[in-house]
Amino acid sequence: MKCPFCGHLETQVLESRIADDGSSFRRRRECEKCRKRFTTYERAEKTLLVVKKDGRRESFDRDKIKKGILLACHKRPVSAELIDSMVDEVEQELLRKDSAEIPTRTVGNAVLKRLKKVDKVAWLRFASVYLEFENLEDFEKAIERNS
Repeated sequence: MKCPFCGHLETQVLESRIADDGSSFRRRRECEKCRKRFTTYERAEKTLLVVKKDGRRESFDRDKIKKGILLACHKRPVSAELIDSMVDEVEQELLRKDSAEIPTRTVGNAVLKRLKKVDKVAWLRFASVYLEFENLEDFEKAIERNS
């Protein structure tokens, strides 16, 4: 495993634990050169395809979900750990689906469900982009439906 700090290829596993309800391994490692420690995750790979509104398919991208949540939570009291946890939960929910092809609506709703529990402003920000709000009335309707 390549050290993210110095790039050295030799690292030592200090500790391994089962993570994410048994779907991955969390490993604490130490670089044999610079002695810095870092965490890695090992997951079984199941390829998910996201089906876009126009019918195109693209590979599921955890980073894309994280970027959307980070934008929604910008300058909000939401920790990085909580954001990472939400991304993990969304991914786990999608991996549990029977199909490997997931509509964008399913992905967006999974994110909205978690944001609503964490921060209403972040939820509204994400909803405004995801649900394509066009005017003030769209915001008002969303707030009324979800109050």
